[in-house]
Amino acid sequence: MVDPVSAAKMDKAILSDGTDTFRRRGPLVSETRATAPVFPPGRYGRRRDGRRRLAGPIIFAAVIAVAAVALSFRLYSQYGDPDYDAQIVRWTDVTPTQVTLDFTVQVPPGGAAICGLRARDYAGATVGTRTVTVQAVGDERTIKASEIVPTTAQAFVGDVLNCRAAS
Repeated sequence: MVDPVSAAKMDKAILSDGTDTFRRRGPLVSETRATAPVFPPGRYGRRRDGRRRLAGPIIFAAVIAVAAVALSFRLYSQYGDPDYDAQIVRWTDVTPTQVTLDFTVQVPPGGAAICGLRARDYAGATVGTRTVTVQAVGDERTIKASEIVPTTAQAFVGDVLNCRAAS
């Protein structure tokens, strides 16, 4: 006969029925071995030694950094010379064939600048461009200029795209 106290202590999930009181499965926790697995030689390729190789990523980052610095210098020389800073003051006399742009340019004392002007329509499309050369009087640093930009359609706004040193 089955002892009711010992049967109550048994885990019913591992027993086949209520009358089965004999444990055949062994311990409930399996043993985990701490040794590394052994692989057949030559079957899975070269084994890594566990150290991370940082030479490749460091070289890649250095190349990217040098390229970014080179690109920055190129774009700065092309667009960012602070000696030649243009500001649009206003645009007037807007007709279907032209717009007059009033602008100022900061230049080195007595310098000259070549400026790109643009007229755009209401949708933002370019309807006229012009490149002009402006010259400072004496040792002045600020040039005030007013130039007409011919257009192919009614302009809505005028822009000074850039100014650079006159060559």
